[in-house]
Amino acid sequence: MKKVRDDYPIELSVVSPMYNEEGVIEESVRGLAEAIAKLGVSWELILVNDGSTDNTATIIEQTAGEDERIQVVSYKRNRGRGYALRSGFNASRGKYVITTESDLTWGKEIIEKLYNELIESEADIVIASPYAKGGRLENVPAKRALLSRMGNEILKRTVPAPISMLSGMTRGYKGNIIRSLPLEQDRKEIHLEIVSKCVMLGLEFSEVPAVLKWQKPEKAGPKRKSKFKAGKLIKSHLLFSMFEAPAMLFGTLGFALLIVGAVFGLHLAAEYFIRGEVIGDRIIFILVTIFLLSSGFTMFLFCFFAYQIKTLQTELFKTQLLLHKKCSGEISNR
Repeated sequence: MKKVRDDYPIELSVVSPMYNEEGVIEESVRGLAEAIAKLGVSWELILVNDGSTDNTATIIEQTAGEDERIQVVSYKRNRGRGYALRSGFNASRGKYVITTESDLTWGKEIIEKLYNELIESEADIVIASPYAKGGRLENVPAKRALLSRMGNEILKRTVPAPISMLSGMTRGYKGNIIRSLPLEQDRKEIHLEIVSKCVMLGLEFSEVPAVLKWQKPEKAGPKRKSKFKAGKLIKSHLLFSMFEAPAMLFGTLGFALLIVGAVFGLHLAAEYFIRGEVIGDRIIFILVTIFLLSSGFTMFLFCFFAYQIKTLQTELFKTQLLLHKKCSGEISNR
């Protein structure tokens, strides 16, 4: 077995949240444990039961009883993926932490790929992406695939991280970093929150190509109710990204309004000064031009203040992180 640094009880923690997965969870947990054990390092598998209302809790408790390296974190009320992940991070002890879905849609081999990339690249966060070169989607419905692809393209322009997949949960982290981040999001926005805060701190990213494979209906086992709510997810992610990068959103819109307003204004000026035409009767055209120019200027002014606020937010977050580390004893008070 590989030697682990003295200040880490174990080498690898794998965190897997779940909600109402009774139809597949026993097989999935055994598959995850088998994949982790093949690495030949000390490990723990942390199963987070996010308030399941079926028999998920009972099944994972029974499975965990067969191996002391499998731990269960469970609570009665469904709190969301973000809360579940935060609970798993807090319970983890590994030098490295990997998170992945409990239904093995990324395959068992993704654990080894993420772990090896963490070791070899020495990156602080490693993302599994079906959009990286060599990755792909399999059996994913066309509508869901399109929404995911388009959504991540938009998110890449609001959160400046050098990765192609910002919304996925399957990732690897340095344990001391992910446990020290002050995280607040209770739902899937936590994926963006983590990336955004890692960008603020100037941490290193890496990415591995991965295959996201949905099981075909005839092989999927007992049918589970989908927890994917497209409209709600799109709205929440866009709102989050808007507040993360208001300068990009409003700056682009403001620039567009200024361009259109300038074109209208030049047209009016040309008619009056060059052609000598009277433009006083074009009051609506004039008002629209004034509106476009004033709106564009206002948005640019907003962008200036938004940039200042974003800079202040970054400094406040760094201070918050420093205080968090001091309170947890990671940094000496001297």
